[in-house]
Amino acid sequence: MGEFLHNIDAKGRLIIPAKYRDQLKASVIVTRGLDGCLTVYTNEQWQIRYEELLKLPQTKKETRMYVAMVLAKAAECEIDSQGRINLPARLISEVGIVKECVVTGLGNHFQIWAKNRWEDYMALAEESYEENAESMTGFLV
Repeated sequence: MGEFLHNIDAKGRLIIPAKYRDQLKASVIVTRGLDGCLTVYTNEQWQIRYEELLKLPQTKKETRMYVAMVLAKAAECEIDSQGRINLPARLISEVGIVKECVVTGLGNHFQIWAKNRWEDYMALAEESYEENAESMTGFLV
């Protein structure tokens, strides 16, 4: 959990927050996320996600398109000795990261956002925070 402001260098390298590095092994899986971000999984969490994707009904065009986006965009990124991952240029470009980004922890994965997109997303989330909470009545304990 948490949010951390970081920069991606000219070579596409991002320092993973120290808080997250302790839970990671030699590599992570990075793929296109929802809402204009990148989603990062441990290899174990990726395997769970991958199996969930394969269970979706392949007879539905929307499912095939979604699965294709997630799997085709996925890349294994090794963690170097300085705790950095080298993000593929195509993914950086697709989510609009120029330099500044925000890394956000979401339980079993984390996300990487262009700073401006994260700020816009949080402003929108703030506007509907209470209504969203009410709509989840019954799911939240």
